[in-house]
Amino acid sequence: MWQILLQKFEKHPAQQKVLRILFERGFQVNDDGKVVSGSIEIAHTQLAREAGVDRRVVDATTDTILSDELLKNIFQNVLSIPFLRDVAPQLGLGVLIITPDDAANIGILADVSRIISENGLSIRQAVSDDPYFTDEARLTIITDSKIPGGLVDKIMEIKSVKGVSIY
Repeated sequence: MWQILLQKFEKHPAQQKVLRILFERGFQVNDDGKVVSGSIEIAHTQLAREAGVDRRVVDATTDTILSDELLKNIFQNVLSIPFLRDVAPQLGLGVLIITPDDAANIGILADVSRIISENGLSIRQAVSDDPYFTDEARLTIITDSKIPGGLVDKIMEIKSVKGVSIY
């Protein structure tokens, strides 16, 4: 799907940079062409600075989004979520980061969640990196308590898992 979005901006690489930031951060574009997170407006100048482009590029990107039905539907409905990975230890939660040998393999999340539940832990959050946005996609699992060491060994037995880290 990401390739479809990028194709709509193939002649405008600067707008692709803006598009990537909007999508990665879960920012929406409202009917007025404003970039928002919920009801909080994000200044186009701030987005331009982050993307390394002129503010007018952000304006052009939002105009293009609103003029295309698919883009409009996506960017008026995308949401950002709080990612607990970096605060989980302070909250007494466990963090498990799985590196697959190939992020396209089927069933990694199912296999990992089965092992976690068999060990009496509950999953509070599961976030997987999109392989189109990063070279090394990872699956991050936040559990309701610290991860016991033996769990790592069991997860490493899954054939599509290359590595496991815990916080």
